[in-house]
Amino acid sequence: MKLKISFFKQWDAILLILLAAEILCFGLINESFLNIKNLLYSTNDFMHIMLVSLPLTLVIITGGIDVSIGSIMGLASIIFGVLWKFLVFPLWLSFVVSLGVGLLAGFINGLLVAYTDINSLVLTLGTMFLFQGLATGLAGSIGASGYNGIGGFPESFTNIAYGACGAVPYAFIFVILLGFLIFLLLNRTPLGRSLYLIGVNKNAAIFSGIKVKRVIISSFIFTGLGSALAGIFLTAYFTSSRSDLGKDVLMPALTSVVFGGTSITGGAGAVSGTFIAALFLGYLKQGLMAIGVTSDVSQVTVGIILIATVIIKGIATQSLLNRMNRLAFKKATVLVNEHHGN
Repeated sequence: MKLKISFFKQWDAILLILLAAEILCFGLINESFLNIKNLLYSTNDFMHIMLVSLPLTLVIITGGIDVSIGSIMGLASIIFGVLWKFLVFPLWLSFVVSLGVGLLAGFINGLLVAYTDINSLVLTLGTMFLFQGLATGLAGSIGASGYNGIGGFPESFTNIAYGACGAVPYAFIFVILLGFLIFLLLNRTPLGRSLYLIGVNKNAAIFSGIKVKRVIISSFIFTGLGSALAGIFLTAYFTSSRSDLGKDVLMPALTSVVFGGTSITGGAGAVSGTFIAALFLGYLKQGLMAIGVTSDVSQVTVGIILIATVIIKGIATQSLLNRMNRLAFKKATVLVNEHHGN
């Protein structure tokens, strides 16, 4: 266990070094990358990725996956716009109901995964099309299926995406608090320990008396809430409520979690790594665009990082297991020799 903890601490340190090196390299090309105020403000461009990837870490730690996050974002966004624009709900009530939609979507995902033996990838792929269809149908029924969507939001709402406390954007402050809360959940609560145990061995978790189904459902609920928050944030960012806002979020969110150190097979991971990795990938995309690289090439880069991370983590994990086995064998040998000596 100490070896595992040491490994993740080292991985976080490596990510911090990579993040600093990345900013420095792009800063040599474009001086604005070395401006702290610009760096903080530019986090607004990828804050939705962080809002989704932090809670998604919980699902992946259990050994599951949720590919419906983008569809939940779009559904929450269009429902928020419809409630405010057409049903004349107050902004705060529209916000609460949209979060409720994300919670319900996460609950549906968790319920299906927990009470069936079907792979979570297959199940959430199905709900992805379900939520996407609902969002697209709702947008089309009110004539808001185009690029403009539902607009006209007041400045008090769009300030969520563009307001700041000094040089630090409001959204970034919120993400730091969200990350800290998830960190506490994972490391200081029975639920967090249960998430890890389920990812390591689901059957062992059941025999340990853990309510596995309830824990799995909870992890998907958190992810659904994070997706709804991300959808509402993007609505404020684009000043428009649209059903397709989350269409490009899955790859960078998944890469942030895996690149951050969470095992794709479950049982290991840290939200701190996800946080740093999301920053790294966000600044990477911005830096590539700043030097003239197209967004398509940026997507390819993210895909390469995801593949490379899975391979490297697999090798590193095997190396860690081999080291633990060698230590266990050495200890057992010493005990046997002592026994024969007596």
